[in-house]
Amino acid sequence: MQRIAAILLSISTLLFVACGGGGDGEAKKTRFIAIGTGGVTGVYYPTGGAIAKIINRNTRRHGLKATTEATGGSVFNINAVLSGDLDFGIAQSDRQYQVYNGLAEWKGNPQPRIRSVFSLHSESVTLIASDPSDIWTPADMKGKRIAIGNPGSGHRGNALDALWASGISLDDIIPEDLKPAECAGMLQDGRIDAYFYTVGHPNGSIKEAVAGTTPVHFVPIVNIDTLLKKNPYYTYAEIDIGHYQGVSNQENVPTFGVKATLVTSSDVPEEVVYTLTREVFANFDDFVNLHPALSGLKKEHLLEGQTAPLHPGAERFYREAGLME
Repeated sequence: MQRIAAILLSISTLLFVACGGGGDGEAKKTRFIAIGTGGVTGVYYPTGGAIAKIINRNTRRHGLKATTEATGGSVFNINAVLSGDLDFGIAQSDRQYQVYNGLAEWKGNPQPRIRSVFSLHSESVTLIASDPSDIWTPADMKGKRIAIGNPGSGHRGNALDALWASGISLDDIIPEDLKPAECAGMLQDGRIDAYFYTVGHPNGSIKEAVAGTTPVHFVPIVNIDTLLKKNPYYTYAEIDIGHYQGVSNQENVPTFGVKATLVTSSDVPEEVVYTLTREVFANFDDFVNLHPALSGLKKEHLLEGQTAPLHPGAERFYREAGLME
């Protein structure tokens, strides 16, 4: 419905401009673009909103108007971009790699039209458990009720990889297919013992879990070396417990992680991708101040973690800006 509304609004705007609306005559015809994000408690949702806010500041000058959609996450966004239902989507770098190479959900069906635009914040694979669950190592999850993520989300695939690295199968646990927004309350109520969430920190859902009356803690992921050898798109990561006052851990927690990335399709026009990329870079200081997870982001980081080819529009900007030879 959001997409349909955007199209109707776009048509009315084009008619307005064609009929001489816009005052000084300098307004360009407006093209609406849709950006897929994630659940409202995660970092993708405000990150997509930050991109849209930057774009929409100067719609009159460059002709783009961005809308954002809350979605199921990486897999949904990638498939929606490829089908043309979204113009852009935020997705984990591992999912970008898998769709381009025909792995995981796209096994045997590579999608060469997927394109990278830029990378965003780092995301840590986070396993948070209640103290009463007595889960202090991944091996302790056996027989326990564990939320592994909703279908179509990147963190579900990461959870399965973390289980594999720990020598645990789905048969060893009671898996729950839950969205992150549901997990904090269920952990506090004792309806689940732990949940996985791949996310940039600090995060609202985890803060909610930590702030409850039931004490909680982060569980370190084991055998990360083995996991990284098998999956080149993963990196070492660490959860800074300083973000979460009241968590039971006394030290930062080792885990692995990915990059959040903005993806598009080769079907999206070069000028559209060029303009979006240019606007984010031109307003970079404002952009990184729009959410705490973006605060450590530097311009050079936006070219890291790209596991599919760059879109020509993004590449054109990077060459003009001297960021690529």
